[in-house]
Amino acid sequence: MLTRNCLLLFLWGLVNEGSVSSLRPPSPPLGRSRTGREHARSSAGPMRNGAAGFQRVKRGWVWNQFFVLEEYMGSDPQYVGKLHTDLDRGDSAVKYTLSGEGAGSIFTIDQTTGDIHALRSLDREEKPYYTLRAQAVDIDTNRPLEPESEFVIKVQDINDNEPKFLEGPYMASVPEMSPVGTYVTQVTATDADDPTYGNSARVVYSILHGQPYFSVDPKTGVIKTALPNMDREVKEQYQVLIQAKDMGGQLGGLAGTTTVNISLSDVNDNPPRFSKSFFHLRVPESSAVGSAVGRIKAHDLDIGKNAEVEYTIVPGDGGAMFDITTNEHNQEGILILKRPLDYETKKAYTFKVDASNAHLDPRFQSFGAFKDTATVKINVLDVDEPPVFNKPSYVMDVYEDTPAGTIIGAVTAQDLDASSSPVRYSIDWKSDLDSYFDIDPVEGTISTNELLDRESIAQHNISIVATKLSNPVLTSRVAVTVHVLDINEFPPELASPYETFVCENAKVGQVIQTFSAKDQDLPSAGQQFSFRSPKEDLKNKNFTIRDFGNNTAGIVTKRGGFRRRLQEIYFLPVVIDDNGYPPKSSTGTLTIRVCGCESDGSLLTCSAEAIFLPVGLSTGALIAILLCIVILLVIVVLYVGLRRQKKKETLMSSKEDIRDNVIHYDDEGGGEEDTHAFDMGTLRNPKVVKENLYRRDIKPEMKRGPRPAISQDSADIRDFINQRLKEHDTDNSAPPYDSLATYAYEGDGSVAESLSSIESLAIDLEEDYDYLSDWGPRFKTLAGIFGEQSETQSDSTTTENTH
Repeated sequence: MLTRNCLLLFLWGLVNEGSVSSLRPPSPPLGRSRTGREHARSSAGPMRNGAAGFQRVKRGWVWNQFFVLEEYMGSDPQYVGKLHTDLDRGDSAVKYTLSGEGAGSIFTIDQTTGDIHALRSLDREEKPYYTLRAQAVDIDTNRPLEPESEFVIKVQDINDNEPKFLEGPYMASVPEMSPVGTYVTQVTATDADDPTYGNSARVVYSILHGQPYFSVDPKTGVIKTALPNMDREVKEQYQVLIQAKDMGGQLGGLAGTTTVNISLSDVNDNPPRFSKSFFHLRVPESSAVGSAVGRIKAHDLDIGKNAEVEYTIVPGDGGAMFDITTNEHNQEGILILKRPLDYETKKAYTFKVDASNAHLDPRFQSFGAFKDTATVKINVLDVDEPPVFNKPSYVMDVYEDTPAGTIIGAVTAQDLDASSSPVRYSIDWKSDLDSYFDIDPVEGTISTNELLDRESIAQHNISIVATKLSNPVLTSRVAVTVHVLDINEFPPELASPYETFVCENAKVGQVIQTFSAKDQDLPSAGQQFSFRSPKEDLKNKNFTIRDFGNNTAGIVTKRGGFRRRLQEIYFLPVVIDDNGYPPKSSTGTLTIRVCGCESDGSLLTCSAEAIFLPVGLSTGALIAILLCIVILLVIVVLYVGLRRQKKKETLMSSKEDIRDNVIHYDDEGGGEEDTHAFDMGTLRNPKVVKENLYRRDIKPEMKRGPRPAISQDSADIRDFINQRLKEHDTDNSAPPYDSLATYAYEGDGSVAESLSSIESLAIDLEEDYDYLSDWGPRFKTLAGIFGEQSETQSDSTTTENTH
């Protein structure tokens, strides 16, 4: 407390010493020197006034920059300073006012004396200074006696903040085996106290834990190695505790700490080492080439890429048979079989393997060779093996249409074991489903079973199976490819039906069409075609064939002046030859139309299709137009037919309404020619039905009566027919047993007259049916029937006339 009071007194003395300077509002450049003079006058003003009668002419403030201690813990308000003006003569006529930052809440002023006090404790780290304004006014009128002036109150710092590591804890790494003084990392602590005042913010670094391995620079905080040859394989992680203390590290300073985790990074300072110097492996002779037959491993104490091991086989016994690679995951050495093993040839292999690092550090090569060597012995185990073909695959060629049974090639397999068992051959049926080929089971010769066609199948892929006779389970396979070679079977032909036209204004020597050829023989890549005119057409005066030599040819005019009205179509034969063996040729015909063209050769009119071509209509569009026309015609025909049908219905409805009583029954009669089946007289007079109604669904029990004689006149014939009909109605044996149906009865005034075959008999007696013979073979039978009836009727008429 005494120390604090002494400090306050000291500061008060400084304030009083500095407060004698007088300040005023902004003034001309001489204001600063004038202020100094006013300071002297203000400090001696009262004495001079009293002693020599000298009176000041200018006013001046008695003030300066004020200071206040932070974190003041006294019970009374902390005294800051005093404001005074020359106009204040101590008669309490002047009132002092204070405004600005903290005025009234933090700082207060005695209106009469001008004393300023701080009402509460201040923190410099929160706000380092306050800017305020002071003014002197008349106590009675509140009229300003002096212009308002600005001054600053600074918070004077004390050591109340310890240093802090804002980035801790730290992680760092340094290579192992590093020399002393190798840089590791740098730590930094900050102190919130005022660095411009005292030693409150001056920080000194020291190491509390982590010696003797590391050291720290007290001023910069740089951490370095303190011991040489620190080995990661011995200890990898270190934890260092760093302290930062203010007040320059003196007693009473505040301190802060942080942790630095330091790891030693690996360097390649250890060579690989085999766990043992001799490795013994056993490998079956049936092991496939490229398969792994064994594993060996050399251990390296380093990590990462420094622990990567490369294995090499020392040239010697096993160099040609085996290879070795490194497994990237566990750094094992994998022995790979390079060539097939044969127990009968060699039973064991012995060789050496070196293990070395892939990435060497030249700093440690002086320690010795960074590699290790081990011996590997491989014993070959005997295995009963399948037969082995002397080729991995076979390719055979055969011409198509080769006769069945022709040998096209052979395969050979043998048993390499000591027993040397015989081998039998067969074709895998899955590869030759159609049985095109056969194989001799003993000799292995392959022959055709049927004729081969290249155009159907150009290549056959079959699989041949070789089976060990002593152990049928042991088999081996080989692929056989049979190429069917083409023979020249098909002649060439035009590539497409060309539509060619020649303009009426065509010139001599003009190429009017280019065409090509095709051939069904394969392959099509090497085919060559030649074109020429047939011998009999060499004298053609209109057109000729020009071969371009690239499998195309052109039609060339030999004259001009073609006219459609003279000849519209020309036919030009062309002979096409191919280069096959034997060579084939064919003759095609090109159709050439004469068409009208523009002067530039564009088509105007040629035919029905050519007329539409300039319009831009395609064949599909023309077909669509024709279909629309046909549909419209069908609609018109249907409409006309319906109109006619309606007219007929109207005509029928206007005549007498005749209704038929139709009775359905199961048994049908014999038609119009069957006069015994029903009463034809009823058709003439329906009233008869009501007079004589009989049930036709049961047999009547009445007996047949006598038949009267036939009269020759028409009335007698009519009565005779009626009597016969009545007899048949009552006859038990007369079919059918049905109910009488009245139908097709027409009135006496019917336009169509009676449809009865009985009445038509009298009408058609004089009918001549000879015209039926002129209708063709389809009516020949009908003409013969009616011709016989005509002859019979004429004979009967002649006989009656004779009688």
